[in-house]
Amino acid sequence: MSVRPAFIRVGEAASYVAGVLLLGFFLVQLAQGEVERRGAIDAFQEQLAVAQAASEVAPPVPAVPENPADFKNVGAPDTTLWAPGRVADYQASLLEDLPPVLGVLEVPSVNLKVPVYQTNTELVMDRAAGVIDGMAYPHEGGNIGISGHRDGYFRALKDIKVGDAIVLQTLEGEKRFVIDETHIVEIDDTRLLKETRDQTVTLVTCYPFYFVGHAPQRFIVTATLDEPYVNQN
Repeated sequence: MSVRPAFIRVGEAASYVAGVLLLGFFLVQLAQGEVERRGAIDAFQEQLAVAQAASEVAPPVPAVPENPADFKNVGAPDTTLWAPGRVADYQASLLEDLPPVLGVLEVPSVNLKVPVYQTNTELVMDRAAGVIDGMAYPHEGGNIGISGHRDGYFRALKDIKVGDAIVLQTLEGEKRFVIDETHIVEIDDTRLLKETRDQTVTLVTCYPFYFVGHAPQRFIVTATLDEPYVNQN
């Protein structure tokens, strides 16, 4: 038996072992994210139950709850549409401490379910979605502005349609909205982020969705409260 074939076999075996180890590491990371997200959503439901039970004797919920529910995750995200770099950023964010989470955003038609943090820093959007600074929180009235990365969670927005439902879980309970319009605006156009008298939701991400580099525009979804649903409660 020659030395070269034996050397090749050893190299192949080493490559196989390395591949198995890398795959195992990736699966562990995804499992960690899923456990954290499911545990957090359970914690939110418990917090919501406490808030509802105390609502008859407690003052209104403040702008930022003193002890908001720590429901940072809602199950492992579907990263099929994500950019590889965004997947890496998400995994890295699991090691960081983030500010409070104030709700869970769902768009069932595009299989989007994501926690909403009280601010929209880069780190927050690596992990989930965040409330745009200066706009209403999920449990408040007015224009609830939520932003996310176009190559992460919010890439799913490319497939939404007018009339689709938006479900927002908050410390005051579930709120439902209907998408009225989608908009493509310039990066400095903030007209749709202004305060509204009625309760609305505005979702914001960069555009185009698959642009290489810093995207020059914004994709904005506007939605109004689902009045028939509200009247049934």
